[in-house]
Amino acid sequence: MNSLLGLIIQIINLYQFILIIYIISTWLINFNIINTNNRFVYSIMHSMYKLCEPSLNIVRKYLPSFGSLDLSPIVVYLGLWFIKSLIIEYWPRY
Repeated sequence: MNSLLGLIIQIINLYQFILIIYIISTWLINFNIINTNNRFVYSIMHSMYKLCEPSLNIVRKYLPSFGSLDLSPIVVYLGLWFIKSLIIEYWPRY
């Protein structure tokens, strides 16, 4: 059972890492530091978009609009952290 707990925690950690990389890369694209005309950058951003945007869109439905400030990545990250803490705390120990 502990190996399943370790797998779940590692998947949550990996998603949190991908979310942070996605946020930083979108900032770099918005400030024209990275150009999406490069095919490699485009393919990486497209795959991260497909991974991150479904969870971000769910949170964006319920958050009020703050103009150009998007707080949904922070809410998703904190939610993942909370879920990970709950799983660790209430996982049955034998």
